[in-house]
Amino acid sequence: MTYKQLSTSIIYINENMINQRIDNFLKKKFNNIPKSMIYRIIRIGQVRINKKRIKPNYKLKIGDYIKIPPIKIAFKEKKNFHIKNNQKKKLNNILYEDNYLLIINKPSGLAVHGGSGLNFGIIEYFRKIRPLEKCLDLVHRIDRDTSGILILAKKRSSLISMHEQIRNNKIKKEYIALVHGLWPYTLKKVSKPLLQINLKNKQKKMFIHKTGKPSLTYFKIKKQYTTTTLLSIFPKTGRTHQIRAHTCYSGHPILFDKLYGDTNLDKIVKNKINFNRLFLHANSIKFIHPKYGNILHIKAPLDLKIKNFLNILDKKYKSN
Repeated sequence: MTYKQLSTSIIYINENMINQRIDNFLKKKFNNIPKSMIYRIIRIGQVRINKKRIKPNYKLKIGDYIKIPPIKIAFKEKKNFHIKNNQKKKLNNILYEDNYLLIINKPSGLAVHGGSGLNFGIIEYFRKIRPLEKCLDLVHRIDRDTSGILILAKKRSSLISMHEQIRNNKIKKEYIALVHGLWPYTLKKVSKPLLQINLKNKQKKMFIHKTGKPSLTYFKIKKQYTTTTLLSIFPKTGRTHQIRAHTCYSGHPILFDKLYGDTNLDKIVKNKINFNRLFLHANSIKFIHPKYGNILHIKAPLDLKIKNFLNILDKKYKSN
C-alpha cells in the first residue's frame, strides 16, 4: 500500500468544466481518492465553492472556484497499461473529427478507460497524446472486447448535447454479431429487464430479472450459415452488456463471448478456424451534430480478422 499527501488545491472553473456535479467532477479529477472520502469531505464542509459549503449535487458554474483541503490517501499500485504498436496504429483509425467530436474505430481488446488494474484506457491514451485538448471525454462506452465506433467529446458543450440525445433516444446504433445456431426469423426483438450482479472475481454480469432495468434490443438476420447466424442488432436502451445478455438469453450466444458464451461451441469453431475474439462490432451510428445540427451517419469498417473469418465461412457455406 502506498500513501500520498495531496496539498490544498484551488481550482477555477472554466467553460469546459461547467454543468458538472461537484461529486462527479472530483471523482474524475482525483480518481485515486475513494468515492466514500470524496462524499465525506463534501458532507463535512471541507470542500468549499466560493467559500461556501455545498451539496454533492451542486452544478459548477463559470467563475466558481473550488477549495479542496490537504488529503492523505492510500492506494494500490496498478499495472501499467501497454498498448502494442499495431494497436496504436489502429487507434489512429479516425472515422471523423472536427473541433467538437473525435470518433474512432476502436480495436477489440482495449478498454475505453482505466480501471480493473489498468492505469490507462483509450481515453487516457488520447489525453496523453493530445495534451493541448482542454476537454476530452467519453460520450459513451463499449465493452473492452467489442470493436467499432467510439465517440469522444472535445468540448463540454458537445458532451452535454450528446448525453441529452442519448437520454432522449435520438442516437441510433447498429451492431454486427455472429451468434451460435440458426437465429429464428420470428425473433425480432428481446425486451427483458437486466440486473447487474457483482461476481466473486470482481467481474460484473447482467442477468434477466424482473427487478432489473428495462432493456430492449431489436435483431435482423443478415445471413445464416450452417451452424451460425450473422445479425444486425439495434439496441434501443444502453444497458451494460445488453446485447451479449439478450443473445445469451435467446439461446444464441455471441461467438467467443467469455462471460455469456458457450465455450464448448466456441472450441468447435476454433478447431476449424483460427479465431478467438468476441464477434461483436459497433458498425454504425446516426446522431445530430452537437454544434451544427446536421445529421451525421458514421460507419466503422470491420477489421481484417473479422473479414477473413466471414470469407472462410462464406466459402465453407457455399461448398456444403
